[in-house]
Amino acid sequence: MASQPALVEAPPAEAKESLFAVPGIHCAGCISKIENGLPQTPGIRSARVNMSAKRVAISHDPALTPPELKAAIVALGFDAEPLADRGQDVAAAEGRALVRALAVAGFAAMNIMLLSVSIWSGAEGATRTMFHWLSALIALPAVAYAGRPFFRSAWAALRQGRTNMDVPISIGVLLTTAMSLFETLRGGEHAWFDGAVMLLFFLLAGRCLDSMMRARARAGVAALLKQTAPGALVLDAGGRSGWTAASALRPGMRMIVAAGERLAADGRVVEGESGIDLAFLTGESAPVRVRAGDVVQAGAMNVEGPITVEVTAAGADTVIADIARLMEEAGQGKSRHVQIADRAARYYAPCVHLLAALSFAGWMIAGAGAHQALLIAVAVLLITCPCALGLAVPAAQIVACGALMRRGVLVKDGSALERLAEVSEALFDKTGTLTLGRPVPQGLDRLGREDQSILLALARVSRHPLSDALRQGLEARQVAPASLDRIREIPGEGVFADHDGVAVSLARPRSVVSLFGLASEYRSGERAVLLHFTDALRPDAVETLRELRSIGLKTLIASGDRPEALEEIARATGTTAVGHLRPADKLALVGRLQARGEKVLMVGDGLNDGPALAAGHASMAPASASDASQLTADAVFLGDRLAPVAVTVRAARRTIAVVKQNFALAIGYNVLAVPLAVAGKVTPLVAAIAMSTSSLIVIANALRLKGAAK
Repeated sequence: MASQPALVEAPPAEAKESLFAVPGIHCAGCISKIENGLPQTPGIRSARVNMSAKRVAISHDPALTPPELKAAIVALGFDAEPLADRGQDVAAAEGRALVRALAVAGFAAMNIMLLSVSIWSGAEGATRTMFHWLSALIALPAVAYAGRPFFRSAWAALRQGRTNMDVPISIGVLLTTAMSLFETLRGGEHAWFDGAVMLLFFLLAGRCLDSMMRARARAGVAALLKQTAPGALVLDAGGRSGWTAASALRPGMRMIVAAGERLAADGRVVEGESGIDLAFLTGESAPVRVRAGDVVQAGAMNVEGPITVEVTAAGADTVIADIARLMEEAGQGKSRHVQIADRAARYYAPCVHLLAALSFAGWMIAGAGAHQALLIAVAVLLITCPCALGLAVPAAQIVACGALMRRGVLVKDGSALERLAEVSEALFDKTGTLTLGRPVPQGLDRLGREDQSILLALARVSRHPLSDALRQGLEARQVAPASLDRIREIPGEGVFADHDGVAVSLARPRSVVSLFGLASEYRSGERAVLLHFTDALRPDAVETLRELRSIGLKTLIASGDRPEALEEIARATGTTAVGHLRPADKLALVGRLQARGEKVLMVGDGLNDGPALAAGHASMAPASASDASQLTADAVFLGDRLAPVAVTVRAARRTIAVVKQNFALAIGYNVLAVPLAVAGKVTPLVAAIAMSTSSLIVIANALRLKGAAK
């Protein structure tokens, strides 16, 4: 009998990855639900959630279409949009909706509280009923509008047979509002519209802060990707040139990059010689010489002469795109604090509602009527409203951030103060962070007045960074430029001219000057003067690093510069320095330090520092930093001084101490007040007053931080 041929299973088709914006991701439970639930759908192999960007990457069979993938996410209870469609705008739209809801809740809460004061002051009868109806007219539409983010999320979860933190919140708000309306309809003595609206206001404030933090993370990555050129002038096989968009560039194409243009793709120089500004990779301001055979990266600026570059990588395969991905992935670690807070909120709210339900049941069993038992249950809900707990952190953060702003430190996310208070090691970039990032000419006084005038006239012609530094230094000395003839600039060489028949120039040094660092050579006839440049330390850099060590922080310098160029700064600051670090190296260094248990404060200014800034436990950048670094950093400090770094760490530690005190006050209030409410000793009115008083105490304690930034 002929043997049956063995059945060979066809290899699975290559997986395709699709990205979806899912704005409803709020907590660790959401991540688990999506990452575990989506692979249950046939054809979906895996799902990965980026909580910072509120994005889901789905690996699936090519046969699955975007509508089918979207349906799978919706079936889990989440709205979703493909990023290729309008999904990029979903997160921004959600942020705007939250701000509008917060504004409505705040406006309603203030007005209802004003009306409540009249009732608390003794208004009775028709007057009291009128104030209750006025409160209802404000509260009902406010609750319906401002509560939508919670109601929609709760309903989506319940529809899928699951729960989330918005379910108990929605129940509490709706029950309090309904009970207040019932009391108003029957002419009752009490209504609690203020409690329902205030609860929404404080919950929305926290949700808005979280949304703004994630928006800044997305903006930092977007700013980084904007460094690349939108396209390039590409040569075809016949030698003709034509403009090609960056998205259409492919390996093997040849780009003509003029002086002053950024590169649209990674590549290799095949013709020409120039200076390339690679500050976004190395952090160094001096251009790097490139010639045929040298590798160049997308985003780099060609500062001297035209070059022809053969494309080796474009789009998502470029170095700058890799840095952007590193920033996104590193930023994921920060969401751990949000997840912990969400878990605590999920446990807190059910406990509160369970306590209210038990109070109702207990009083019913004890023989109280349904109305009396329900009033006690509502009083428990109100008195345990987490307003004081909700204010414990933001009140302290707002006051501390205001104090730091007056000292020239802009803290972009209040929760960053918690991370800044915990740091154990400070990691500093060199150029532009420990130093001012500006070349400073040395020894100009050795030149006569006539030579200074000639040098200024030559420097004004060029836009080379060293020429700019010379121009600024000489103009600061009130030097007048000389009159020159036959001025010409040779890309990559320097500026040449004649002065009274004598050849003069400001050019690249003819001798080897690698030991001297940055230098230019001024020649007048046969006489040559070597001009040295330094990148001066910030005025108080040594004192600041010493102060950081005195408050318990270790310090380390991490730079893309040569190790020999770091030796002098390492000696001056008494700090170990590590050189020749590229973006991935700095990120790896942060990872190694964190693996040892250190909580790293990264301080940097360049695009090359972006991944490390995102990965650090906390991060700071000077106001002179690149846009991407400023957007990624937790705080930005103004001016030329480094002292704000130490000031911010000290202020953050004081802030966390006050936050802990606020938590103790809020918890102490609940320990005292909840038993009284459960025992029926507190009316809903007293519960509302107690709730407001606890909030005022927390705010008063937070105001002590006005002098935190000293």
